[in-house]
Amino acid sequence: MALLVWLTLGVALWHFTVFVPDRFWGGIIGAFVAAIAGAIASGAAWQIAQGDGLGVTDVTTFLAAIPGCLVALAIAYALGARRIAGPAGHYGDA
Repeated sequence: MALLVWLTLGVALWHFTVFVPDRFWGGIIGAFVAAIAGAIASGAAWQIAQGDGLGVTDVTTFLAAIPGCLVALAIAYALGARRIAGPAGHYGDA
């Protein structure tokens, strides 16, 4: 059940990427994968650190996935912006 909470949170936060320019590595699909992977990774790390099983859910199950999701989205954005900027540091036509 906790996995479903993390996945749903990743998808929910992914919807807010429409408010930033689309410079994510892999485009909007890359942002989708990053959001879900980050939410699952940080949520699972927190759940393991607490010693809870995957069937145990509470508010901290939800809150533990937020930092990982946001960090993964930031990394995907930074990689994509860096790829678009190119070696000169200026945004191209890509």
